[in-house]
Amino acid sequence: MSIITTATALLAGIAVETDRTDAVQAFVKQETILVELATTDGLRGTGYAYTIGTGGTSVLSLLQDHLLPLLVGEDARNIEALWQRLFATTRATTTGAITSLALAAVDTALWDLRCKRAGEPLWRLAGGHRREVPVYDTEGGWLHLGTDELVKSALVAKEAGWAGVKIKVGKPHLNEDAERLRAVREAVGPSLHIMTDANQSQTISSALQLAAALEPYDPYWLEEPMPADDLSGHARLARATNIPVAVGESMYSITQFRNYLEAGAASIVQVDAARVGGITPWLKVAHLAEAHNVMVCPHFLMELHVSLVAAVPNGKFVEHIPQLRAVTRSEMTVRDGMAVAPDEPGIGIDWDMDAIDDRRVS
Repeated sequence: MSIITTATALLAGIAVETDRTDAVQAFVKQETILVELATTDGLRGTGYAYTIGTGGTSVLSLLQDHLLPLLVGEDARNIEALWQRLFATTRATTTGAITSLALAAVDTALWDLRCKRAGEPLWRLAGGHRREVPVYDTEGGWLHLGTDELVKSALVAKEAGWAGVKIKVGKPHLNEDAERLRAVREAVGPSLHIMTDANQSQTISSALQLAAALEPYDPYWLEEPMPADDLSGHARLARATNIPVAVGESMYSITQFRNYLEAGAASIVQVDAARVGGITPWLKVAHLAEAHNVMVCPHFLMELHVSLVAAVPNGKFVEHIPQLRAVTRSEMTVRDGMAVAPDEPGIGIDWDMDAIDDRRVS
């Protein structure tokens, strides 16, 4: 038996490691919601979710007021049953970010317990496809950076053997985006992948123009060109451009991914474990994408996603945006251009609880 004896949550504010801007916002801080579960077999599991500046206290309240009390006395081994019960309890607020983030914090803690109980790392227990996966850089591609800075960062990534770099797009004038991409492509040559990300800033007409302007420079994908709920717009764009369309970081349910895949509106799935409700639904989305012959390249959370990408056969890339180094004792290993999934039992994040306590939001 592995009965949950205590279930607690806290909120910590983690400063961004560098300025991060895109076409619609700046990444002000990471509000990190942590859930800790203790069980009768002497194990402790820690899970988490995040926001990028607002809503963290709302997630914390949902957990403390409604969800965590339901876990005490339950068997932690029954992850699917517990996820479904908590989801059913929050029917009035689904589908949406607050509920999904709360569920994710619980679900990742349950998976941490599961892996520790089995004595296995997450990448193996979630599928075990391989341990090392290609990584691409986003830190050198933010929208406020000048063209020279973009080129310099891309050359560093290429020299290190990384698979690619991401360039944010959505400048006031279309020619600015094209010129930035052109400069990077000419500097790195044809072998380095260049991902582009519009962060939901476009209309269908401007997205069509943007794709046409970027196509000559062979972008690996165009990410979130329009608002995530514009399914028909993404389907129309996917039919009109040779650039693969990447979506998923702003989707909060398996059904949303199914609809996109069935409509041919997603060439790359960027499912985020925190925003979709945890590891349990993340794996379902990954397998759904596999059934549609679509690769998975998740958004952010590299410390968790490295293990999930390694677990599934259609996991393609890990996005490099370090954000937990201030509150962990170790960081994700990158070796010869490959991100290496942690091999210790658990989800693979070595939290520094003293550092988290220093950043606790009351």
